[in-house]
Amino acid sequence: MSKNRIRELNDAFRRTFRGGRVMMTSGVYELPDCVKAEALVQLTKFSEFSADNDPHDEHDFGSFNLVGRKFFWKIDYYDKDLVNGSEDPSDPERTMRVLTLMLAGEY
Repeated sequence: MSKNRIRELNDAFRRTFRGGRVMMTSGVYELPDCVKAEALVQLTKFSEFSADNDPHDEHDFGSFNLVGRKFFWKIDYYDKDLVNGSEDPSDPERTMRVLTLMLAGEY
């Protein structure tokens, strides 16, 4: 597995939402549409990766503040059937990326 390839695929998915599924927790879903829309924009623009929030250098987690709330997002890797974890997250033919947007309090 190539860490660089995983990072590239994660960045492309996070910026475009192509190549996987985007989910939100019930706490995010219940927010006003304008807040959800801005949270998705913040997610696509996220670039504040560090050793603290990205120890594997795969760009698969981040957090940001919006309207007085802290949001987390996380990318997980599943097989194409969404049953098991992916055996090779660097292979988009064998991996379904799932990005979850949540409120920090829901973690």
